[in-house]
Amino acid sequence: MVKVDVCIETVFPELSFIERIRKIAQLGFKAIEFWFWDYEFDGQGLNSKKKDIKQIARLTKELDIKTNDIVVNSSDGSIGGFLTKAEDRDKYLERLKETIDVAHQLNCKKLITCSGNEVQGVSKEKQLSNMIETLEQSSKITASENITLLLEPLNSIVDHPGYFLTSSKIGFDIIKKISSPNLRLLYDIYHMQVMEGNILDTIKENISLIGHFHAAGIPGRHELDNGELNYPFIIKKIEGLGYQGYLGLEYFPAIASEESLKKTKEFLGIY
Repeated sequence: MVKVDVCIETVFPELSFIERIRKIAQLGFKAIEFWFWDYEFDGQGLNSKKKDIKQIARLTKELDIKTNDIVVNSSDGSIGGFLTKAEDRDKYLERLKETIDVAHQLNCKKLITCSGNEVQGVSKEKQLSNMIETLEQSSKITASENITLLLEPLNSIVDHPGYFLTSSKIGFDIIKKISSPNLRLLYDIYHMQVMEGNILDTIKENISLIGHFHAAGIPGRHELDNGELNYPFIIKKIEGLGYQGYLGLEYFPAIASEESLKKTKEFLGIY
């Protein structure tokens, strides 16, 4: 069975992040992920409250919970800058180094990166070139730190208007061009169903370039059993391709978080 982690940003919004981790462990999950080390999502939006990384490190070690991945920069570039802007490169690389330091404290080996939005007045070709140059430098840094950087395409139709990297094909092409084992794609099944469909064929053709998966029900970005995708079938196929990593539950519960995660475990056959 493909391993599953829980994004602690989107569940139990009434609890502190430490309490969320305890609750997730109590429910039998063995891994978590979260967004930014210096911002918290409180159910309504981001606030600039730094997470207590030392406390999270102690607790995850105590509970034997893995921190699978955290995020470098925001989708809109307000945190960490745009990959699509050459003038943001130094800002981004500094942010990357800071996030790597946090990742080491958590024994976390994967970082998620966003492209940022389209830049008005700059050709798409130039923006793509800017991305590739920054990612080439980034992958050298992550390789030296034994970290894998995960490039994430998102949907611009529902959740992230104006986002640049909305195509998994372009994402895979970037990874092939840079050709670093420390750069892989984060294939978010929810986002790519919105933008492209053809989920299983895309995964099958590119599984060696995928370093992580995200999942949510569609439409709505709620529970996996409430939508148009047959997630048990998709996960079975991913497992059959030999994928050894995690699938991250990054959805917003439509019911109480504890009940939702219990139902999701049962739906996916996680015991």
